[in-house]
Amino acid sequence: MEYGGCVYITTNFHHTVLYTGVTADLYRRIEQHRNKEFKNSFTAKYNCDILVWYEWFSRIEDAIAREKQIKAGSRKKKEDLIHGMNPHWNDLSGEIKEW
Repeated sequence: MEYGGCVYITTNFHHTVLYTGVTADLYRRIEQHRNKEFKNSFTAKYNCDILVWYEWFSRIEDAIAREKQIKAGSRKKKEDLIHGMNPHWNDLSGEIKEW
């Protein structure tokens, strides 16, 4: 059985830090970031809990490959992705639902 996945980018209040991650459950993962469930994590340390970009894949392997591609790119490339989907850097977490 194959599971889908999602690549996502979060930022902090001032948009000074970007975090790129991958998950099979975006709703739950954003909640983990917001609740600082992993106290010593990068996202907890830098308050990266605003979802500004995401991309769904039908296979988690494809999501992981895309995450690696994005992480290898520059901050400018990440900003371009965000601007393409979300020019005002709004919190997109309201678009996702628990399933």
